[in-house]
Amino acid sequence: MRILITRPLEDAVRFAELLRLRGHEPLCASLLSVQFFDGPELTFEGVSAILCTSANGVRALARRTSERELPLFAVGPQTADAAKGAGFEKVECTDGDARTLAEAMLDWIKPDEGMLVHAASADNEGKLKTLLAEEGYRVSVEVLYEVVAVSKLPDLAREALAQHALDATVVFSPRSAMALNDCIVRAGLTGVCRSLAAVCISKAAAEALQPLPFRSVVIADKPNQNAMLDAVERAAAGR
Repeated sequence: MRILITRPLEDAVRFAELLRLRGHEPLCASLLSVQFFDGPELTFEGVSAILCTSANGVRALARRTSERELPLFAVGPQTADAAKGAGFEKVECTDGDARTLAEAMLDWIKPDEGMLVHAASADNEGKLKTLLAEEGYRVSVEVLYEVVAVSKLPDLAREALAQHALDATVVFSPRSAMALNDCIVRAGLTGVCRSLAAVCISKAAAEALQPLPFRSVVIADKPNQNAMLDAVERAAAGR
C-alpha cells in the first residue's frame, strides 16, 4: 500500500523503514513538530526512577541531563529502545499506555523508595501522575518539550491526496488525528478520504478523525508500533 505518515519527522522516518521492509510505499509528511525546551541541567536528588511515555520524552530528557544510571521505566518498546540508544543503563518497559505503566510500577519499585520523575510534554494530561498517586507514589512532572501542529498539509501530501495516489494513512495519537483532520478540511480534500484506510493507534485517535469519511478505520490491538504494523497489514488485506 501507499501510506501517508504524518508523525514528527524522526519517528516518521523510522516507521517508514519498517513499512518498506513489509513491501509498502510510505510517504513522510509531518504534521507535527517537536520543540525541546532549553533549561538548566536536571537534578535527581531523592529520585528513585525516571518515567518516559514517549520516545520524544527520552530525547528531551537526554538533552537536559548526563544522568544515565537511574532506572528508566518506559511505556512501550519504542520508548525503551530510544532510552537504550541514549545510553540509559537500566531500562524496563511495558507494552501499553499510561495505565499499563502505572500498574507495572509495583513490580519494579516501591512507593517509599523515593520520588519518580516523569519526562513529559506540555500537553501532558497528568494521567500517569494521578494513577501513581493512587498507589502512594510521589511524582514530579518535568515538562521538557511540546508538540506543535502545522497549519496546512505539506505540498507532497496535498498533491498525493489530490491525485488519489495514496491508499492509507497511519495515525499515532489523537493530536496527530486532529492535525490531519484540520489540514484535510482546510485543503478541501475531505472527499478524498473515501478512498483511504485510516490505521489508528487507539480508539481515541480514531474518534479524533471524525467526521472525515474514510473508506475504513482499523484500530491497532495495542498502542504500540508493532501493533500498528500489524494493523496496516489488516488494512491492506481489506483493501
